[in-house]
Amino acid sequence: MISFDLLINAIVAGVLLGGFYAAVSVGITISFGMLDIANIAQPAFILLGSYAAYIFNSAFHIDPILVGVVMTPIFFMIGIAVYRLYYYCFEMRNEQAIQGLAFFFGLLFVAEVSLILVFGVDYRFVEAPYIGPSLHFGMFDLPLRMLIPCVISLAMIGALQLYLSRSFIGRAILAVSQDGGALQLIAANPTRIKEIAFGISIATCALAGTFLIIIQPVEPSIGRDYIGRIFAICVLGGMTSFPGMVGAAMLIGVAESITATFYGPSWAPAVAFGFLLAVLAVRPAGLAGR
Repeated sequence: MISFDLLINAIVAGVLLGGFYAAVSVGITISFGMLDIANIAQPAFILLGSYAAYIFNSAFHIDPILVGVVMTPIFFMIGIAVYRLYYYCFEMRNEQAIQGLAFFFGLLFVAEVSLILVFGVDYRFVEAPYIGPSLHFGMFDLPLRMLIPCVISLAMIGALQLYLSRSFIGRAILAVSQDGGALQLIAANPTRIKEIAFGISIATCALAGTFLIIIQPVEPSIGRDYIGRIFAICVLGGMTSFPGMVGAAMLIGVAESITATFYGPSWAPAVAFGFLLAVLAVRPAGLAGR
């Protein structure tokens, strides 16, 4: 018989896990959903954020989340540089399909190999006062190492949603994938708008990377585990919708948590992707798709 207390804790853990999944998926929602750029190297940039947090935490005992916040502008500039290279090599020549995919796969491979050469294959972790303790509320527990990343992730996504809906550049980002030519009529450069949007998508990796190494130790190949998940969450959420993406991340997180709790961790990915296929069979546009 399924324990009710265990079920409640599994659901709570799944919601917190979903908050983390939303953080790692927000970048791909921008690049793939809004810009139509299949950046499969996104997990590599997340890992770079994790290792940046590890370096500063182990050397100077700086809080990993603070490292992520400080690194955000640096990752934004890295994203701009990557997009410029992608644009001049592929998009400007209308070769962004297979060649562009190979480009990002190459980035993923180079980043992984570089991390292995520098740090080896050992797991790395950070130290912070909130990694061990939990909050207890009746029958369920809230581990701070999951709760704090979830709260900050939702705050980051909320701020991005406000920026996209209230600012001129934000609305231009939402429009650029639909009609780049129309943007030129209002004196907006579609290439520059895409550059900013891609920079934002990579900048979110700094925080997502710190969340990852707070939740679990990392090693260079762990990013592969998230490639399928982030694309699945993006598609399930409706491609361009942040609220839909958050809802999809929560559903995937709860499905994985319940499955791992009662049937074993090895079944969790299969059940999560089975859930994705079932939802898309009923609603092909995703939860928030039009």
